Amino acid sequence: MDIFFEFRSRIRSALEELVSKGLLLGEESFESIVVEPPRDHSLGDLATNAALILAKSEKKRPMVIAQLIADILAKDSSVGSVEIVKPGFINVILKSDIWFQVLAKAFSNPTTFGCNIHGKGKKINVEYVSANPTGPLHVGHTRGAVFGDALSNLLEFNGYEVTREYYVNDAGGQIDALARSVFLRYIELHGHKIELCEESYPGEYLIPVAAELKRKYGDQFVKEKESEWLGTFKSFSSDAMLNLIKEDLKLLGISMDKFYSEQALYKSGRINLALKSLAEKGLIYSGVLPPPKGKQVEDYEPKKQTLFKSTDFGDDLDRPLKKSDGSWTYFAPDVAYHFDKIERGYDELIDVFGADHSGYVKRMKAAVSALSAGKVNLHIKLCQLVRLYKKGRPYKMSKRAGNFVSVRDMISEVGRDVIRFMMLTRKNDAQLDFDVDKALEQSKDNAVFYVQYAHARCCSIIDKARRIGFNIDETKLEGAELAILTAKSEGRIIKKIAEWPRVVQVSGLSHEPHRIVFYLYELAAEIHSYQHEGKLNADLKVISQDANMMLARLVLIRTAQSVISVGLNILGVSPLTKM
Repeated sequence: MDIFFEFRSRIRSALEELVSKGLLLGEESFESIVVEPPRDHSLGDLATNAALILAKSEKKRPMVIAQLIADILAKDSSVGSVEIVKPGFINVILKSDIWFQVLAKAFSNPTTFGCNIHGKGKKINVEYVSANPTGPLHVGHTRGAVFGDALSNLLEFNGYEVTREYYVNDAGGQIDALARSVFLRYIELHGHKIELCEESYPGEYLIPVAAELKRKYGDQFVKEKESEWLGTFKSFSSDAMLNLIKEDLKLLGISMDKFYSEQALYKSGRINLALKSLAEKGLIYSGVLPPPKGKQVEDYEPKKQTLFKSTDFGDDLDRPLKKSDGSWTYFAPDVAYHFDKIERGYDELIDVFGADHSGYVKRMKAAVSALSAGKVNLHIKLCQLVRLYKKGRPYKMSKRAGNFVSVRDMISEVGRDVIRFMMLTRKNDAQLDFDVDKALEQSKDNAVFYVQYAHARCCSIIDKARRIGFNIDETKLEGAELAILTAKSEGRIIKKIAEWPRVVQVSGLSHEPHRIVFYLYELAAEIHSYQHEGKLNADLKVISQDANMMLARLVLIRTAQSVISVGLNILGVSPLTKM
């Protein structure tokens, strides 16, 4: 039961009634009308911007439209009072029995309360992480990994059929560099002195890979030319690194549905098929790009190239797909990969990129729009950098230098739950500071501790009731008299629970799982406050001599616990029962 969605429908019905009476023109769509909790909760339970949205098209002052809407809402049996606030907001106070109905509904549906069917029947592909298979995951990869995974969970809760996908960049120069780096370690294990060059990956994680190659092939390749061993070392090394990455993902609680190989893409002929599709639409031509202005543009060469008319779809310039020597640009396999996704029948695509890929946004959106004839939407979510601090000093990360902070190191130090939760405490496109010391604090300033502790507190109260022999089976609790929950702190918890379905839907539509984090923190704050008040005032204790009151309060506590549990599961964080 989404009380905000319900009243949005009622307000739209009120507007349709005003149109039918000739009091409004009805030329503006009602889609952008919002019903939400007011920022100042003392102003009411619900607020709507309907009058402000319609004022321009209706050629009426917002206050006039607001009064027309308010007059209809005031007749609603669920409405206690309606107030209009300049410049035209409408604030509504609901009758208390509405909130008790919401609480009862939430209690009866502990795992599905807040679910919606917005995405029902829609297939969506979420590609995230996609780190080059040249080493283990480090903290720089973690934000995109956690964001993509939480977003996937959130979309599933909104009814979508989600595919979690990892694009494996196992072709190109970085894999050659990886193979050569492993070869150096390989000959080092055979007693040769080596010197790592600037292009090498010097991390010690390559030594076990070289050792396995030594075990398998002995000294077979020590004196061979590169052409004799490069293919074997590339295949073996990239597979070993991908297995390492899969283990890291598992430690983070991430399970991919599909790993898509770039090398397999090249072999499949998909690049030619994608270009053929664009050519048939008249979107490919041979031409020379103008020289870059002020900055270097990837793949630029002042020669004739095969170009995609990406400017027809909002890009700043047309993009090269094939160089003058006939080789593919970096963009060509990306186009083919998204062509393959479209061919697989997805209704929407989401790519989670690092902030350094911002230049790819327009060209990829243009390609998907062209390939799908505008039928498939591509959403690109850029994840900003994570600055890692410990004891007030920053960690520096460099995969090439081999001194990066690995995901495994972070998990062993602070735990998976802390990493996942803290990575979602900011919107994905805002820079995030991760303070290791703060993450280990057991205080209100540590958001994950604060929320998990609220969940554990709820579980503790329920366990205590059970230990003293109080009957808390479902049938008994469902019969609780909820109307006796009249304390202000109880009302705040109920109203916060009632916000959950709206938070789920808004977070899903906007692709913003950080909203779940903020909501859970606010709900946790209400629970902690309620517990504190119970310590100061015996009349507010959950465990009490009044059996009816205790029953009603246990319903409240169990419902809050269920909402936190579901929210944490969406984030991929454990809802702890004891702390």
